[in-house]
Amino acid sequence: MKRIRHYVSRLRSLNVSNMLAVARAISVRSRTPTVLILLDMVWCSLVYQAGYLDYEEFEFTVLSRAERRTWITSGNANSIVVKYNQREFRERFFDKPTFNATFDEWLGRDWLDLRTASEADFVEFVRSHDPIMVKVVDSMSGAGIEKHSGAELVDAHALYRQLMENRQFLVEAFIQQHPGMSALCPTSVNSLRMITFFDGADVHVLEAVLRMGNGADVDNYGRGGMYTVLDEKTGIAPFGAFDKFANTFTEHPQTGTPIIGFQVPLYTEVLSTLDTVARVIPQIPYVGWDIAISPSGPAIIEGNYNTGVFQMKPSLTGIKTGLLPKFREVIDF
Repeated sequence: MKRIRHYVSRLRSLNVSNMLAVARAISVRSRTPTVLILLDMVWCSLVYQAGYLDYEEFEFTVLSRAERRTWITSGNANSIVVKYNQREFRERFFDKPTFNATFDEWLGRDWLDLRTASEADFVEFVRSHDPIMVKVVDSMSGAGIEKHSGAELVDAHALYRQLMENRQFLVEAFIQQHPGMSALCPTSVNSLRMITFFDGADVHVLEAVLRMGNGADVDNYGRGGMYTVLDEKTGIAPFGAFDKFANTFTEHPQTGTPIIGFQVPLYTEVLSTLDTVARVIPQIPYVGWDIAISPSGPAIIEGNYNTGVFQMKPSLTGIKTGLLPKFREVIDF
């Protein structure tokens, strides 16, 4: 019944025009009639719980049935969340200021919640912090995140009114990232998505992902960024990266920095931090942590109790199997 409810909720939120556009794009690349792509998408949604974006991102058109069964889809990821992440504790991750208050020790930056702070507090904050990042407290996929700096901060009172109107209640000091991370893309904070599972005794790092911006202020995949999967033990990128338009990169297009072989700085400290923070709220054992690397160490950006899974395109790696078997070694779902 939970699976049926999840499927019905996905149908209600389905963007049919976007699904058609994705199917047409796949049709052109694969030289397969669009109607056959659409039928296969529907089949995969029923059998593998794969959304149409899963279908495109993980290149289901080149996979056999046996290979498709090895990929974690959005439906699979949701089943982990439903089974393990207790509903009454999810708000501590979903509401960004609540998360910041809980994990303040590991944030590495100052922040302000405009729901409780005064206008005077905000004016004082921007006097000593330039630039700042502002966020909608309950947004996802980078929506409502903006950077303000310089002249934008001169009239702090007007900016305060603007943020309150836009519900951008979370204000944070901009994270100064490690020069090694900035070498990828200097306009955004390039972050890690680290997926962990706490089994009550040990913290398992199931996946490490390197996300990079491509000219924007943020590195989110949905806003023009790209990603590649790292070796979770070493923090080294064995493959190139790709974006949501299916463009692939062995070097960053802005800076020319090689992506293949890139070593995330201070990665040992990242693993140590995860072993601590993943134990703080044991009622939410499955988390996707967004982590920046500052010159002094890891800085947690946020934690996602409903994290999706990042998997590499077979065309980039030559590997046609996904992460489902690896996850099931640790998680019973």
